[in-house]
Amino acid sequence: MSLRGFSTASAGREFALLRTRPWDLAMISWVPLLAVFLIWWIFSAGLPERLPIGVLDQDHSSLSRQVVRFLDATPGLRVTQRYSDEGEMARALTSGAVDAAVQLPRELSRDVKQGRVGQVVLLHNAQLGTHSSLIQRDVRTAVATVSGGVELTVRNKRGESMKAARVSMEPIKASMVALFNTSTDYEQFLGAALIPALLHILAMTAGAWAVGRELRDRSIGGWLGASPRWHEALAALAGKLVLPFASLSAVALAAMLWITAGRGWHPVGSLGWTLFALVVFLALSIALGAFVAGLTRSLRTALSATGFITAPAFAFGGVGFPLVAMPLLAQVWANLLPYTHYIRVQMEQLQMGAPVAYSVATPLWMVLGTGVLLAVTAAALVRAAGAPESWGGR
Repeated sequence: MSLRGFSTASAGREFALLRTRPWDLAMISWVPLLAVFLIWWIFSAGLPERLPIGVLDQDHSSLSRQVVRFLDATPGLRVTQRYSDEGEMARALTSGAVDAAVQLPRELSRDVKQGRVGQVVLLHNAQLGTHSSLIQRDVRTAVATVSGGVELTVRNKRGESMKAARVSMEPIKASMVALFNTSTDYEQFLGAALIPALLHILAMTAGAWAVGRELRDRSIGGWLGASPRWHEALAALAGKLVLPFASLSAVALAAMLWITAGRGWHPVGSLGWTLFALVVFLALSIALGAFVAGLTRSLRTALSATGFITAPAFAFGGVGFPLVAMPLLAQVWANLLPYTHYIRVQMEQLQMGAPVAYSVATPLWMVLGTGVLLAVTAAALVRAAGAPESWGGR
C-alpha cells in the first residue's frame, strides 16, 4: 500500500473513531474554541479601569476633598466607599470589598499650609500584583497633581511666575518613550500570549491521547497492521494526527486573526509569519505528545508528561516574569520548552515590529523538530506493534 493511501486510511479510521466518541472530538473542536473565546473575553477590555478603592477622609478640608475628586477622576480608579473610622476601612480591605484604601489623616491641610509635608496613606493588597501596581501608579499621579497645583499656587503668591515656578519645581524632567505596546493593552499583551499557551496544552494532549489510546485499548494492531514497516507506521501516524492538527490550527488561526485584525489591531511586524510559526508550533506540540506516548507505551505517563511540559510553559516563557531574572536552572528549563521560543517570535513580530530575518530560524527549527519527532515515534510504534504484551497499559 502506498504511503499516501495508508495515511488516508488512517485518517478515515481516526475520523470514524472520533464520531463514536463525542468527548474525544470535543477536545479538538468546540472545547478549544470555547476556551480561546473565554480568554479573549477576559482580556477584551484591554485596559484595567475603574478599580474600586475606598477613602477615609479624617481631615474634612477643601484640600482632602480635592484629593478625593482627583482620585475618582483618574480613569483607573473609582472611589466606591467612604469610611468613618479605621476599623471600617480595615474590614473592607480584609473582605475584599475594595482593592485598596486611601487614608487622608487629620491636619493634612494644616501641615501643608505650614510648609510641612502632608502624608497621604495608601493601603493596598500587594498579593494582587497587577491591581496593586496600577493603583499605586494612579494614586501617585493624582496626589502628585494636587501637590503640584498647591506648590504652583504658593510660588505664584510669592511673586514667582507660573513658568518659572514650573521650571524650579522640576529642573530635570524624565521623558518616557514607550516603544512597544504603547497603550499597555492587556488584550494584546497577555491575551495574545495566553491563547498559544492554552492551545499548546491541548495540542500535546491530543497527540498523546491519539497514540496512547490505541495502546490502552489494545487496538494498535488494527491500526498499524500485524508487522508494519517504518514508512507505513509513519504514514499511519501522520494520518491519525492530521485531524487534531487541522482542527486546532483552524482554531488558532481564527483566534489570532480575530485578536489582531478583528479587533482593529494592525501589528507592525509580519502577521503572516507569526501565523506560520503558530501552526508549526502546534504541529510540534502534537508530535511531542505522540512521541511521549509511543516511547513510554503508556497513556497515563504520556498525559503526565504533557502536564509537566505544557502547564508551566507560560510561567517560564518570559512574558509574565523576565527570563533573564530567573535562576540559571530555570532559564535552562525555559529554553527547553517549545513555548518559550514560539512566544519570542510572536512578540518580535506582533509587538516589536522586528525584521522577519530575526524570527526566521525558530519556526524552521520547529519544522525540523516535528519531522524528527514523527520519525522517531514511527520507529517506536513499529517496535510496540511487535510486542503485544505491552499493550493495554493505562
